[in-house]
Formats: sequence, C-alpha cells, structure tokens
Amino acid sequence: MTPAPDVTPGPDLAPDPAAPGPWDGRPSLWLLRTPGRGEPQPALDDSALDADERARAAAFARSSDRDLYLAAHVSLRRLLGTCLGTSPGSVRFTREPCPRCGGPHGRPALPGPHPPLHFSLSHCEGLVLIGVAGSPVGVDAERVPDPGTVDDLVKVLHPAERADLTALPTQARAVAFGRVWSRKEAYLKGVGVGLGRALDADYVGDRPRHDAVHPSGWSLRSLDLGPLRGTHAAAVALRDTAPPALRILPDTYPHTPQQVRRT
Repeated sequence: MTPAPDVTPGPDLAPDPAAPGPWDGRPSLWLLRTPGRGEPQPALDDSALDADERARAAAFARSSDRDLYLAAHVSLRRLLGTCLGTSPGSVRFTREPCPRCGGPHGRPALPGPHPPLHFSLSHCEGLVLIGVAGSPVGVDAERVPDPGTVDDLVKVLHPAERADLTALPTQARAVAFGRVWSRKEAYLKGVGVGLGRALDADYVGDRPRHDAVHPSGWSLRSLDLGPLRGTHAAAVALRDTAPPALRILPDTYPHTPQQVRRT
C-alpha cells in the first residue's frame, strides 16, 4: 500500500516562462507565490470580480489578508477564463449541493448540469494553489503550524495518523503534520463537505496499511515545495488516477494585463 508520489515542480519553484494556455483536459495545478505579511503588494485590479467577491475582500480587517484574497480570486478567474476561452469577468460560479444535507453549500463549481471542468482554490500567507480537472478535485495550501498548535490539533486526527505523527522526532512533527492536514483538507474539499466531516473519519497519512487506507476512489498527493517545504504544505485530492501537472505562475500573474484567448 504505497501512497501516490509527491507532485514535484521544477527546482527552486522557478516560474513557468510560458503563459497559461487553453486547458488540455489533464488534471492541472498552478502555484503562485505571494508577498508575505508586511511585504509590499502591487495594486490589484478587482474589476473582474463579482459583487460578492469584492464585498468579501472589503470585509478583511488586515490589508495583507485582503491582498491575498484578491490575488487568489483574480488568478482563479484569469485561469478559468483562459481554460474556458472567455474573459475573467464572464466566469460565473455556483455551489453544488452538499453531499451530507443537500443544502446549497457544497463545492464551488461552474453552473450547469454538466460543467466543462472542476476546480478548487486555496491560499495561505505566501501561496495560492489552484487545481483544475475533469473530475472532482480539492486543493489545500497551509503554513506549517507551530509545535503547540500541532500538539492541540493532532488529537482530532484519525488514530493511525496520530500514531504516525507521535512516532516521529519532535523536530520533524510539524512538517509531517502539515502534510497530513493539507491532504485532509484537500480531500474534504474535493468531496464537498469541508471541515463539516469528522477529522478522525479518514486516513490520509504517509503510511497506508491494512488497518488504515486512503479513501477509496481518490488519489491524494502532497506537493514538494522545495525551498518552502519547511514553512508551507500543500496537497491535491483527485477523483482521477492521472498524475497532475504542476506549473508555477510568475509573481506578476494577478497584476499584468491578460489577452483573452477565445476557443
């Protein structure tokens, strides 16, 4: 029972020199590095966002949180617009029914009974991660927590995940916890229930075995973040066995003018 290998980008997270083009149908991930808290952030044009997105951005008390939200959602709209051959502002969103209760708060989705693609978005201080696939997908990006937070949160994990983590040396536990937590959130986002599902219900750790296996039908992969692997964790959950392609967006991606490619 070997877990799926990590998704590995180029060395040093070097940006892909080619601009994102039309989606080729394969599971795809895009990673964007963003300024950290307190670092200068270029102005962002939010004109492509809808009224709800702009209201959410305006509600952030800290400008750094607002800038991160804007960079993530502008980038998502630009990527989806490129995939769909339309302008970023023309992309419309809905929510799938919740698989637990049927309410309108499941996975974010494109409208229609048979959308052309599935997508997922996650962001944390310093990173934005976007996933696109032909089947359900969930992504998550996290800052590696401090040891005290790990000690508090490890108690809510699957018993086998707790055993895996407590068996590690103390100095290795936070990074390993970040891998487990990001895979768990990616999986729960892919399913569409988020943290409404019990965190001890599913095993997503690094050592699947006869009494602790990954959820059936899902491929769970961590991302090897190279120079950031000590401070960040990221993962993707796919209802697809094909390995995802990972591309690094240039830091300027949310800020530069975009040419719309219509298909």
